[in-house]
Amino acid sequence: MSKRKRAWFMVGIALILLLTIAIPRYRAVILKSRETALEVNLASMRSVIRQYTNNYRRAPRSLQDLVVAGYFRQLPVDPMTNSNSSWQVVTSQQGIMDVHSDSSSISSKGTAYNTW
Repeated sequence: MSKRKRAWFMVGIALILLLTIAIPRYRAVILKSRETALEVNLASMRSVIRQYTNNYRRAPRSLQDLVVAGYFRQLPVDPMTNSNSSWQVVTSQQGIMDVHSDSSSISSKGTAYNTW
């Protein structure tokens, strides 16, 4: 094998090793950022549900009530389902009490996203 081919071979091996290390780390970072976004969106929606309930003396009947009342311009996106219409709502006779992700995938913490 010539020196030139050997050099390209070494570059190829180095790239393969780099990618084997970089791709799993990249995926882990992406997953962590999506989980953080989910936590923030859930906290925000729960806070707004409480505010709506305090201001109107009743719980919202739908998540769209929060948009109509001006608490959100549009509903936050569930980063696990990439949709803002797939939230699971926990209701009582008074209205919405809580909200969860619609994703049943398992998080990096070992729990399903729809239990957060």
